[in-house]
Amino acid sequence: MGKPKRRHVSVDEQKILEHLQVRVLTLKKEMARCDDLIVKYHYLHEATLVGEQLRYVATYKGEWLAVATWSGAAFHLKDRDQYIGWDFEQCRRRRPLLANNSRLLVLPGCHSANLISRFMSMMLGRLSQDWLEHWQHPLALVESFVDPQRYQGTAYKVSGWAHLGRTAGWKRDASDFYVKHDAPKQIWVRELVKKACVKLRAAKLPPEWAMVEDQTAPRCRTPVQEIRSLRESLRAQLPEFRRLQALGYPLAGMVCLIVMAMAAGVRHGPDDLAQFADTLSQAQLRALGFRRDKRTRQTRFPKKTTFHRVLSAVDGPSLQRILLQWQQQLLGRVQDSLVVVDGKKMRHGGVEMVNAVNGAGQYLGGLITEAKSHEIPAARQVLKPLDLKGKIVLADALHTQVETGQQILYEQGGDYLLTVKGNQPTLQATLQNLFEKQGFSPSTHRTHAQPDAGTQSGPLGNPFPAVCGGDSQPSGLSGGQTGGAIGDEGQARRQVDQTGDLSVEQFDLGATAGPGDAPTQTALLGDREPLTSLPGYHHAGGFQPGPHSQFSAGAGDDPAGGSEPG
Repeated sequence: MGKPKRRHVSVDEQKILEHLQVRVLTLKKEMARCDDLIVKYHYLHEATLVGEQLRYVATYKGEWLAVATWSGAAFHLKDRDQYIGWDFEQCRRRRPLLANNSRLLVLPGCHSANLISRFMSMMLGRLSQDWLEHWQHPLALVESFVDPQRYQGTAYKVSGWAHLGRTAGWKRDASDFYVKHDAPKQIWVRELVKKACVKLRAAKLPPEWAMVEDQTAPRCRTPVQEIRSLRESLRAQLPEFRRLQALGYPLAGMVCLIVMAMAAGVRHGPDDLAQFADTLSQAQLRALGFRRDKRTRQTRFPKKTTFHRVLSAVDGPSLQRILLQWQQQLLGRVQDSLVVVDGKKMRHGGVEMVNAVNGAGQYLGGLITEAKSHEIPAARQVLKPLDLKGKIVLADALHTQVETGQQILYEQGGDYLLTVKGNQPTLQATLQNLFEKQGFSPSTHRTHAQPDAGTQSGPLGNPFPAVCGGDSQPSGLSGGQTGGAIGDEGQARRQVDQTGDLSVEQFDLGATAGPGDAPTQTALLGDREPLTSLPGYHHAGGFQPGPHSQFSAGAGDDPAGGSEPG
């Protein structure tokens, strides 16, 4: 049998191709007309679209000749996913970059040579930009299905689409259910961007596509075994406050679900928590101890109201203690030498919270600030139960306060690194004086007792005269009088002998302290005695940077950032 001859394009048909116009339907009246035409004339008689969607019409002199609809891509297609080369999680997070040509229809009496292929070509040329304007992100690849019993896919083939194979013959019938229809369809795909598949399966998306992953709803990926472990820890220590008869969702399971949601990035309250719960598998829901629906025999997930009741009544301090214990069981004791303190206002909660984490981001504790208070005292409460020996506390300028520094250094044996801003000019001048004008160890030499160049000469003692009663010193900080001799060398030796942490050599006045050395720690934090085991502190020479150097101080409890006391 010979090859069929190519159909000749008439003059009128050529005019239609040359003057064909394609536009997006945005008016409700026009979109309803499009759907009615599809229901009436398309062989599937169905116009329902899912997810993000657009409708197009091809017109000639204002007359509708053809319509097409585009919607969200199929969840899973074996041949398509293998063609792209992405994994399951990449498919879930990046699927919005794909669209499906759901319907393509030439209206009765409007068929002409090359009309459908011209319509397709013109749509593909503008589809990604239209999608960006309507849905705030572009497209990378499109797909479509063709019934081989009715069509050969010619319009797709001549438009540069690739035929990948056939579907398995299943139809999505509900959110969690598929039915077999035994009518496999051909799978056609086309890249809208050069090397789109390579970019879709890459470890990192191009910047212009990255917003798609950021907008993807979090999904629970916690293994069932870990869910059961946390639930058992919570059930043993967290008391139930609701009636047993109403426990379709036990408290331990609810709190476990909330913890998993927070770890996955859910931040916006009960609504988002309920959406996250809807992503859990039946095995995960059973591991949480939730009851099954007697009618459907499916394990249910909690809705918004259930989350609201639990969040408003659960005991926060008890919950935090349990979660920290569980974290330690999984990850072991914290070995990091940093403690980072920061406060944030909850965007959707109307409260302010102070949290502490280590250098690796591991949670150490948190506290909601009290009404009519601020995060400075809350930060001290967060730090209080922590073991700060051998650790450095980092915080912003808001926490550059005398009491905060004293608590970290004197009471808990830690070091600190705090910020001093321009709204603390006296304190800035004090620090500049300590660093630039005095023999600030280790700039003084152990082998020579003479002062370094640029150091101030004079007797040992507080270079800033204190005012009795704890008034502000020239440094901008209040503290007791610290002038006079450093102290009895024998007493210093006895302290070292008791702790065994510092060598006697560190208290040799002739070898360590130069005439310009001043008790800088005293000048900044007052005359309290630090822990003798604190690294970097030398009784004879004041402050000396060691493995954990302290460079900071504060100026009173001022929430505005440590401004000077009046």
